[in-house]
Amino acid sequence: MTLFHLILVAALQGVTEFLPISSSGHLILLPGLTGLDDQGLAIDVAVHVGTLAAVVLYFWRDVAGAVAGVPRLLIGRADTPGARLALLLLIATLPVMAAGLALRVAGLDAALRSVAVVGWTTLGFGVVLWVADRFAPAARGAGDWSLRHAAILGLWQAVALIPGTSRSGICITGARFLGYTRHGAAKLAMLMSIPTILASGGLLTIEVAAEADAQLARDGAIAAAFAFVAALAALAAMMRLLQRVSFTPYVLYRVALGAALLIWAYA
Repeated sequence: MTLFHLILVAALQGVTEFLPISSSGHLILLPGLTGLDDQGLAIDVAVHVGTLAAVVLYFWRDVAGAVAGVPRLLIGRADTPGARLALLLLIATLPVMAAGLALRVAGLDAALRSVAVVGWTTLGFGVVLWVADRFAPAARGAGDWSLRHAAILGLWQAVALIPGTSRSGICITGARFLGYTRHGAAKLAMLMSIPTILASGGLLTIEVAAEADAQLARDGAIAAAFAFVAALAALAAMMRLLQRVSFTPYVLYRVALGAALLIWAYA
């Protein structure tokens, strides 16, 4: 891959991973819109590593607490804030892992990667995000996360396996419907991304390990580095902006992009 192609894929993944506009949908569309070759699974793994590093760094205190709480959780105790957070993240991750495995076994994951599907989900779930953000109360913060809400958000997250849905977008939508503030909803969505990216990245790594060579490793390192920078910048900007603006700008972008994709798909 050329350096330009690597930077383009990394920047696209980094910017869109944590914004509620679907990174997978944009990566699926990239080859069709630009004529570039598909970047392949190895680069997908690399850019996911970069975005994972960005969210871990941004929320390092929460992550450190959850990691420190894992030993308590392993002996059946969730009596510290860290252990409780680790338990909540585990509960929220199980549905998407089960649904992802089911899609892979059924062979439906590849069938969903079409422009029409991305168009419908981009537009439709953008509208759902607007409804949640416009009409749901904002009475809870991220610290109010409960076992029941973790399970519910886990089911919302599983829907994001449909390309174009946006993992962060659908989790934010679910959290807003549950009454979390914009900032609280976004924080929960970001924390939920960590075990999800770890799980999906681990599976992808197993698939591409046999194909690895020096050139691919170099390309992957470059892509991961640029994805890290782009993701960290986008995440920091969104979390700051949510203190004073709504999700409406992202909704408008999704509706416009979804409509354009549907016109293109059916024209």
